[in-house]
Amino acid sequence: MLMRTDPFRELDRLTQALFGPNGTRSHPAIMPMDAYREGGQFVVHFDLPGVDPASVELNVERNVLTVRAERKPTYGEDVELQAAERPRGVFSRQLFLSDTLDMDRIEAGYDAGVLTLRIPVAERAKPRKIEITGAGAPKEINV
Repeated sequence: MLMRTDPFRELDRLTQALFGPNGTRSHPAIMPMDAYREGGQFVVHFDLPGVDPASVELNVERNVLTVRAERKPTYGEDVELQAAERPRGVFSRQLFLSDTLDMDRIEAGYDAGVLTLRIPVAERAKPRKIEITGAGAPKEINV
């Protein structure tokens, strides 16, 4: 369902090592995710703690799903920052999805800092039984 190879993942890791985990508009930070199939749908969870849901953008073009979000600092400009370890800035992630998923019926929800996408498996990709007729009694085969 989900292509496991992402040629840009190593580039993202290298960028984070060079420029830090916060990312910038030209070097977005990566967001952790879990992905699994549950019955007739594919589920993806992205960790986006502290992100305003209004800043989250989801785009699908062909088989590529792009998730972009921005976490802005919660403090003003006139503060003296003592530590800055929480990532902020633009977060971006692209998933290369299989043709067996129904991109037109993606559902998205955001709760407690987790963005959850539910992508139905296309009808043509679901297992079905095909009846075989012939000289003997009819038989069913699972496809």
